[in-house]
Amino acid sequence: MRRTALPSAPALFLLGLGVFLLVLAMMLVWYVRPRAAVNPVDIDVTAVYTGTGSVFDSEEARTVHDRRITVTQRVRGDVVASERSGAAVWDVVTTVDTDESLPAADPRDALEFVTGRWVTDRRTNKPVHCCQERGHHEGEAYLKFPFDVQKRAYTWWDNTLGATVVLSYRGTEEIQGYRGYVFTGTVPATRIGTRLVPGGLVGKPEAAQLFAEEWYANHGIRLVVDQSTGRSLYAQVGPRRTLRAPGATRDAVVLLDSRKLAFTQATQKSQVSQARKESGQLRLVGRTLPIDAGAAGCVLTAASGVLLAKSRPRPRTTARSSPTPST
Repeated sequence: MRRTALPSAPALFLLGLGVFLLVLAMMLVWYVRPRAAVNPVDIDVTAVYTGTGSVFDSEEARTVHDRRITVTQRVRGDVVASERSGAAVWDVVTTVDTDESLPAADPRDALEFVTGRWVTDRRTNKPVHCCQERGHHEGEAYLKFPFDVQKRAYTWWDNTLGATVVLSYRGTEEIQGYRGYVFTGTVPATRIGTRLVPGGLVGKPEAAQLFAEEWYANHGIRLVVDQSTGRSLYAQVGPRRTLRAPGATRDAVVLLDSRKLAFTQATQKSQVSQARKESGQLRLVGRTLPIDAGAAGCVLTAASGVLLAKSRPRPRTTARSSPTPST
């Protein structure tokens, strides 16, 4: 009876390991990487903008110029609300100060103090309206851009405007030695609400008080973002807020006006450091490990095929006796 030779153990081991690595490569790309690219829930980040401009001094009841302006924006995640909802729930506190109000023991003593709650889908970065959201946000980007930023225009939420602004792609730029995508836009003068003020403040001394129109514009928005994570490496804005008498076409009072408020060097370095770390992690699970695992899997499966081919039994050849010639 002919016996069938079994494949060698090394060949089977290499085949199994090769198949495992090929499956692992596909899982890293299609399963692990998408689950790693999510907005965090335990975020605690402070960004500081500085610049010079004009502000309204409430004590002097007039606009003062050439003042140093500091905008501090702190973002903290509500982990409990995030885990309960499945979304990223971030609380945002923004203060505007001059040197006179800094340092402040209480941020509410600032020239301006604004709070909000931003809720997003952790994967797409799109707004989710839940979890006691404060302020109805829309658009594709606000505190950050989506993951895998593309070279196209994005709708960015302007919290002061209360609407989205289209930011156009303008190429790339290096921030602290790290390259990001540049997006820019502007906001034309737009009425954003009313404010009860003394009539004399807006040129109507006959009225003790009236609801003046509040107008907002932005000289220029410039954001440089990390392509992989959507994190802002650099941010620059040029806000202008004014008051007008009802129905007037000209500004009567300047509340805030600055051509450029931008990330400080310290904020830039912190943002770049985090972007390097996070994009490196995403690149590891989304590109480096899958490529290495896939290549190793192909080599091992090929090697196992060679060993299996060598382990096959060769057919035996039997010499036949020549027939005896008849005489």
